[in-house]
Amino acid sequence: MGKRVIWIVLDSAGAGEMPDADKYGDKGADTFGHILKEYPDANFSNMARLGLYDIDGTSFKKKSNKDIIGCYGKAKEMSNGKDTTTGHWEMIGLYTKIPFPTYPNGFPKEIIDEFIEKTGCGGIYGNKTASGVPIIQEYGDEHMKTGYPIVYTSADSVFQIAASEEKVGLDKLYSMCETAREILQGEHNVGRVIARPFVTGENGYERTSNRRDYALEPDRDNVLVHLQEHNVKTCGVGKIGDIFDNVGIDEGIHTNGNTDGMNKTLEYMDKVSEGLIFTNLVDFDMKYGHRRDALGYKNALEEFDVWLGEKLIPKMSDEDIVIINADHGCDPTFKGSDHTREYIPVLIYGKNIKQGVNLGVINSFADIGKTIEEYLTGEVVTDTKSIGTSFLEKII
Repeated sequence: MGKRVIWIVLDSAGAGEMPDADKYGDKGADTFGHILKEYPDANFSNMARLGLYDIDGTSFKKKSNKDIIGCYGKAKEMSNGKDTTTGHWEMIGLYTKIPFPTYPNGFPKEIIDEFIEKTGCGGIYGNKTASGVPIIQEYGDEHMKTGYPIVYTSADSVFQIAASEEKVGLDKLYSMCETAREILQGEHNVGRVIARPFVTGENGYERTSNRRDYALEPDRDNVLVHLQEHNVKTCGVGKIGDIFDNVGIDEGIHTNGNTDGMNKTLEYMDKVSEGLIFTNLVDFDMKYGHRRDALGYKNALEEFDVWLGEKLIPKMSDEDIVIINADHGCDPTFKGSDHTREYIPVLIYGKNIKQGVNLGVINSFADIGKTIEEYLTGEVVTDTKSIGTSFLEKII
């Protein structure tokens, strides 16, 4: 077996407010810290062995009871924003200077009119900032009568379209999203158009796992493309392919939640002996962060922690490295229901990786990607627009 990196994003599991959090209305946000404050007996023992509780400058730092077998630190975000696209793009070396546009008062009439005309949907409901589950309950009955899609946004740069799988169908919903993506360009180039399908359940309308994200195409001068140029295989698990519009991704698979994402990661480890396996575990953000469910978030982190120690680490080869980090915060104890501007934790383990290395504050999410690039290719592509500095020499 050759060199392989398993890169896992705990979507939204932030490690405390960034210095500029006040500019985003997020002063005091602390996803990991507040979960541990609410549930001090939470069992994150395997992440603790990788250094979780030893990360400097966190509210949850405490003396470890066991020897640390990993490398650890926290990374700051250079880009302007606090959403999935901005965070993931920075991980692969892309700096977002101008934030993607947001629409706190709904989308302009000309955008909605063009969407209705080009999709032939006849009309829409919503066009406001809302949380996904409540707005489906609000307009679901009318939607089932007319088939008009429910359009909404959030504090993030998203154009979300909800529709019933029974009334509208997935093919038509996905087609509407593709049309919206074509419309939303230039000054209205939102980070993502998101399909939000739902079905009728016992307790009202329920969202399904058939979500799809339609992102902007990133600049090709990035870590994923650099890996491909060096004939390194890149695989995406979960919404990774969607986030990057499949740029730099050789193959990928969608998942229906964290558990499925973890299982699919193990399956890729069985069939891909070298290269990059890049996984996003979305439930932390979608099911628990946005819904302000601290207990659910804690339970999901415990599930991941058990899987990490019992399934992933024992399956690793001598040349494997696992890197675990977040992409932003989404503090379930904080005000509102949106992402929070936070540092992200970074945990690294491998049989040939140094133990107990404190990486301190990592300058950018991009440093993680550049470290992976150097490990898998033996070099870092220079004279490019992509940002980031490898810290491989500190951990090998």
